[in-house]
Amino acid sequence: MLVNINPETPQNRQLKIIVELLKQGGIIAYPTDTYYGIGCDIKNKKAIQKIYRIKQRSEQKPFSFICSDLKNISDYAKVSNYAYKTMRRLLPGPYTFILSGSRIVPKMMLTRRKTAGIRVPDHPICIALVEMLGNPIINTSATKPDSTVFSNASLIHDHFKNQLDAVIDGGIVPGKPSSVISLIDDQPEIIRRGAGDVTIFE
Repeated sequence: MLVNINPETPQNRQLKIIVELLKQGGIIAYPTDTYYGIGCDIKNKKAIQKIYRIKQRSEQKPFSFICSDLKNISDYAKVSNYAYKTMRRLLPGPYTFILSGSRIVPKMMLTRRKTAGIRVPDHPICIALVEMLGNPIINTSATKPDSTVFSNASLIHDHFKNQLDAVIDGGIVPGKPSSVISLIDDQPEIIRRGAGDVTIFE
Protein backbone atom coordinates (compact mmCIF):
# COMPACT_ATOMS: atom_id res chain seq x y z
CA MET A 1 0.00 0.00 0.00
CA LEU A 2 1.40 3.35 -1.10
CA VAL A 3 0.09 6.24 1.04
CA ASN A 4 0.61 9.87 0.03
CA ILE A 5 1.23 12.17 3.01
CA ASN A 6 2.09 15.84 2.78
CA PRO A 7 5.69 16.18 4.12
CA GLU A 8 5.10 19.68 5.48
CA THR A 9 1.61 19.36 6.96
CA PRO A 10 0.89 15.62 7.39
CA GLN A 11 -2.83 14.81 7.22
CA ASN A 12 -4.16 13.27 10.44
CA ARG A 13 -6.48 10.88 8.60
CA GLN A 14 -3.56 9.37 6.65
CA LEU A 15 -1.32 9.25 9.74
CA LYS A 16 -4.02 7.36 11.67
CA ILE A 17 -4.11 4.66 8.97
CA ILE A 18 -0.34 4.15 9.36
CA VAL A 19 -0.45 4.23 13.17
CA GLU A 20 -3.16 1.53 13.21
CA LEU A 21 -0.91 -0.62 11.02
CA LEU A 22 2.02 -0.07 13.42
CA LYS A 23 -0.13 -1.01 16.41
CA GLN A 24 -1.03 -4.27 14.66
CA GLY A 25 2.64 -5.14 14.12
CA GLY A 26 2.90 -3.67 10.64
CA ILE A 27 6.12 -2.64 8.92
CA ILE A 28 6.32 0.62 7.02
CA ALA A 29 8.68 2.72 4.93
CA TYR A 30 8.68 6.44 5.71
CA PRO A 31 10.62 9.60 4.80
CA THR A 32 13.19 11.22 7.10
CA ASP A 33 15.61 14.13 6.73
CA THR A 34 18.26 11.70 5.41
CA TYR A 35 16.99 8.48 3.73
CA TYR A 36 13.66 6.75 3.54
CA GLY A 37 13.51 4.49 6.59
CA ILE A 38 11.95 1.12 7.34
CA GLY A 39 10.36 0.79 10.74
CA CYS A 40 7.84 -0.65 13.16
CA ASP A 41 6.70 -0.10 16.75
CA ILE A 42 9.74 -0.52 19.04
CA LYS A 43 7.60 -2.63 21.40
CA ASN A 44 6.73 -5.25 18.79
CA LYS A 45 9.44 -7.93 18.90
CA LYS A 46 8.05 -10.01 16.01
CA ALA A 47 7.94 -6.98 13.74
CA ILE A 48 11.54 -6.05 14.67
CA GLN A 49 12.68 -9.60 13.88
CA LYS A 50 10.94 -9.36 10.50
CA ILE A 51 12.87 -6.17 9.73
CA TYR A 52 16.14 -7.99 10.53
CA ARG A 53 15.15 -10.60 7.93
CA ILE A 54 14.13 -7.99 5.35
CA LYS A 55 17.46 -6.19 5.81
CA GLN A 56 19.42 -9.48 5.99
CA ARG A 57 21.10 -8.14 9.10
CA SER A 58 22.46 -9.89 12.19
CA GLU A 59 20.50 -9.37 15.41
CA GLN A 60 23.87 -8.59 17.01
CA LYS A 61 23.68 -5.20 15.24
CA PRO A 62 20.69 -3.36 16.74
CA PHE A 63 18.78 -0.76 14.73
CA SER A 64 18.50 2.83 15.84
CA PHE A 65 15.09 4.27 16.65
CA ILE A 66 13.23 7.56 16.34
CA CYS A 67 12.00 9.59 19.29
CA SER A 68 9.74 12.62 18.95
CA ASP A 69 11.78 15.09 21.03
CA LEU A 70 14.37 15.44 23.82
CA LYS A 71 11.85 14.62 26.55
CA ASN A 72 10.99 11.40 24.71
CA ILE A 73 14.71 10.55 24.43
CA SER A 74 15.11 10.87 28.21
CA ASP A 75 12.53 8.07 28.64
CA TYR A 76 14.61 5.69 26.53
CA ALA A 77 18.18 6.74 27.37
CA LYS A 78 20.33 8.05 30.17
CA VAL A 79 20.83 11.71 29.28
CA SER A 80 23.49 13.69 31.14
CA ASN A 81 23.47 17.49 31.29
CA TYR A 82 26.21 17.54 28.65
CA ALA A 83 24.28 15.20 26.35
CA TYR A 84 21.08 17.21 26.81
CA LYS A 85 22.75 20.53 25.96
CA THR A 86 24.51 19.00 22.95
CA MET A 87 21.38 17.40 21.54
CA ARG A 88 19.28 20.50 22.19
CA ARG A 89 21.62 22.43 19.86
CA LEU A 90 21.40 19.89 17.03
CA LEU A 91 17.97 18.27 17.17
CA PRO A 92 15.77 17.84 15.31
CA GLY A 93 18.37 17.13 12.64
CA PRO A 94 20.31 14.52 10.64
CA TYR A 95 22.13 12.98 13.61
CA THR A 96 22.08 9.60 15.35
CA PHE A 97 23.26 9.83 18.95
CA ILE A 98 24.65 6.79 20.77
CA LEU A 99 23.54 6.81 24.41
CA SER A 100 23.18 4.32 27.26
CA GLY A 101 19.73 2.77 26.93
CA SER A 102 17.17 2.84 29.74
CA ARG A 103 15.34 -0.17 31.12
CA ILE A 104 12.33 0.28 28.88
CA VAL A 105 14.36 -0.24 25.69
CA PRO A 106 13.83 -3.83 24.48
CA LYS A 107 17.01 -5.88 25.00
CA MET A 108 17.22 -6.70 21.30
CA MET A 109 17.55 -2.96 20.60
CA LEU A 110 20.66 -2.57 22.77
CA THR A 111 24.29 -3.39 21.99
CA ARG A 112 26.34 -5.56 24.33
CA ARG A 113 27.42 -2.35 26.03
CA LYS A 114 23.71 -1.54 26.60
CA THR A 115 23.85 1.43 24.25
CA ALA A 116 21.25 2.54 21.71
CA GLY A 117 21.23 4.75 18.62
CA ILE A 118 18.55 7.44 18.81
CA ARG A 119 17.30 9.93 16.20
CA VAL A 120 14.97 12.93 16.16
CA PRO A 121 14.81 13.68 12.42
CA ASP A 122 13.86 17.09 11.11
CA HIS A 123 10.85 15.68 9.26
CA PRO A 124 7.21 16.25 10.29
CA ILE A 125 5.93 12.86 9.11
CA CYS A 126 8.06 10.56 11.27
CA ILE A 127 7.79 12.87 14.31
CA ALA A 128 3.97 12.92 13.96
CA LEU A 129 3.90 9.10 13.70
CA VAL A 130 5.92 8.65 16.91
CA GLU A 131 3.75 11.17 18.77
CA MET A 132 0.51 9.56 17.58
CA LEU A 133 1.74 6.00 18.24
CA GLY A 134 3.08 6.88 21.68
CA ASN A 135 6.24 4.78 21.18
CA PRO A 136 9.45 5.23 19.18
CA ILE A 137 9.68 3.56 15.78
CA ILE A 138 12.59 1.54 14.46
CA ASN A 139 14.87 3.34 12.02
CA THR A 140 16.91 1.55 9.37
CA SER A 141 17.52 2.77 5.84
CA ALA A 142 15.26 1.49 3.06
CA THR A 143 18.13 0.28 0.93
CA LYS A 144 19.02 -2.89 -0.96
CA PRO A 145 21.42 -5.39 0.72
CA ASP A 146 24.23 -3.86 -1.40
CA SER A 147 23.34 -0.46 0.16
CA THR A 148 21.82 0.92 -3.06
CA VAL A 149 19.68 3.90 -2.05
CA PHE A 150 16.17 4.37 -3.45
CA SER A 151 15.43 7.92 -4.57
CA ASN A 152 11.66 7.79 -4.11
CA ALA A 153 8.82 5.94 -2.40
CA SER A 154 7.40 4.22 -5.49
CA LEU A 155 10.76 2.47 -6.13
CA ILE A 156 10.77 1.25 -2.50
CA HIS A 157 7.18 0.04 -2.92
CA ASP A 158 8.08 -1.87 -6.11
CA HIS A 159 11.23 -3.40 -4.62
CA PHE A 160 9.96 -4.60 -1.23
CA LYS A 161 6.43 -5.45 -2.44
CA ASN A 162 4.52 -7.47 0.21
CA GLN A 163 7.40 -7.35 2.73
CA LEU A 164 6.10 -3.95 3.81
CA ASP A 165 2.56 -3.20 4.94
CA ALA A 166 2.69 0.42 3.81
CA VAL A 167 5.05 2.84 2.08
CA ILE A 168 4.55 6.53 2.85
CA ASP A 169 5.21 8.76 -0.13
CA GLY A 170 6.44 12.00 1.41
CA GLY A 171 8.36 13.23 -1.62
CA ILE A 172 12.07 13.29 -2.33
CA VAL A 173 14.54 13.05 0.60
CA PRO A 174 18.24 14.10 0.66
CA GLY A 175 19.59 10.53 0.32
CA LYS A 176 22.57 11.08 2.61
CA PRO A 177 23.08 9.15 5.89
CA SER A 178 22.93 10.76 9.31
CA SER A 179 26.10 11.61 11.20
CA VAL A 180 26.55 9.18 14.10
CA ILE A 181 27.92 10.62 17.34
CA SER A 182 28.60 8.69 20.54
CA LEU A 183 27.98 10.67 23.73
CA ILE A 184 28.79 7.80 26.11
CA ASP A 185 30.47 9.02 29.33
CA ASP A 186 30.28 12.59 27.98
CA GLN A 187 33.17 11.76 25.63
CA PRO A 188 31.92 12.73 22.16
CA GLU A 189 33.16 10.48 19.37
CA ILE A 190 32.32 10.78 15.68
CA ILE A 191 31.39 7.26 14.52
CA ARG A 192 30.23 8.28 11.03
CA ARG A 193 30.37 11.57 9.16
CA GLY A 194 27.18 12.10 7.22
CA ALA A 195 24.66 14.88 6.85
CA GLY A 196 24.86 17.46 9.60
CA ASP A 197 27.79 19.55 10.83
CA VAL A 198 30.07 17.63 13.23
CA THR A 199 32.76 20.31 13.71
CA ILE A 200 31.74 20.92 17.35
CA PHE A 201 32.92 17.36 18.13
CA GLU A 202 36.35 17.68 16.50
